[in-house]
Amino acid sequence: MEKALCSVASCIPFMFKTQDLHVVETRPLVSPALLHHELPMTEQATALVAQTRDRIRNILYNEDRRLLVIVGPCSVHDVDAACDYGRQLVKLREELSDRLEIVMRVYFEKPRTSIGWKGLINDPHLDNSYDINTGLRLARKLLLDLAAMGLPAATELLDPITPQYIADIITWTAIGARTTESQTHREMASGLSMPIGFKNNTDGSLQAATNAMLAASQPHHFLGINHHGLASIVTTTGNPDGHLVLRGGKHGPNYDRTHVQQATAELTKAGLNPRMMVDCSHANADKDHNRQVAVLESVVDQVRSGSRSILGVMVESHLVAGKQSIPSNLSQLVYGQSITDACVNMDTTATMLRTLAAAVEPSLQTSTT
Repeated sequence: MEKALCSVASCIPFMFKTQDLHVVETRPLVSPALLHHELPMTEQATALVAQTRDRIRNILYNEDRRLLVIVGPCSVHDVDAACDYGRQLVKLREELSDRLEIVMRVYFEKPRTSIGWKGLINDPHLDNSYDINTGLRLARKLLLDLAAMGLPAATELLDPITPQYIADIITWTAIGARTTESQTHREMASGLSMPIGFKNNTDGSLQAATNAMLAASQPHHFLGINHHGLASIVTTTGNPDGHLVLRGGKHGPNYDRTHVQQATAELTKAGLNPRMMVDCSHANADKDHNRQVAVLESVVDQVRSGSRSILGVMVESHLVAGKQSIPSNLSQLVYGQSITDACVNMDTTATMLRTLAAAVEPSLQTSTT
């Protein structure tokens, strides 16, 4: 019987491919250290960030009787329009500084329920080219430009790598309704250097947010990157400055006096700071940007009646009211109008903030720098 012969090739064991089955490309990412070198913090920006964070903490603990206002576009897609908006907002910040601590909402990352544009950092050219290195540069440059105007910035941090690139210029951060339950974001929040607002989740329940506040206040050890972009084990102390943001839910809004009192009781029972922020948009406005005015009026009534539970508000606002879809021809974009959630315009914003300020006792603290 003849012995079967095999070629060298046929005798080599077959190896299954088990990684990168759905990855078509990886591109080098600029390191945080290089971006900080290209776009360094100025002495003015450093002072603005540090002092604003301290004032926000004082408001959080009711040591400063003013209210915190996080106001600005739902998301930034045009840095020139964002700067124009900032130049108008900083005037309101100066005008109302004895009653309000106004911080510009500067959101670069957008969590999507299904699919859609993910924000300036992810897709800065609005063309699915995903030029993330350019997005990071644009984001950091905008934050520095706003700081040079004397305007502090707030954002939502979505990707846990992003803070290494921009967190040093951020004075307040949100953890969104979709990510409040995420262990990754609770760990990230435990190491951030600014006050953190945790939104109630989309069903309207406060449990996830209270759990997040408790978790983020504790030390953690987790995987991340360092300033040079190297994979690292991150060890944190915990962030003591977490607080609740009421944004409504699928069962309706939660900004009224009854819901605020219930939230105060829940936070107190959990041993957490009982003061909270009200998001005038999202489910509280039933996704109607014009209803933000009514939400704010409810907050005004509560503040006037002596409530100490509300520490501030969030408002979605831009140069032009409403929203637009991203057109195939980007030259057709309406300048200064949101491409994500609809916003109120600048005139309405000014009226809202002046109305809110009128409900607040003037503070002895008037410095905005």
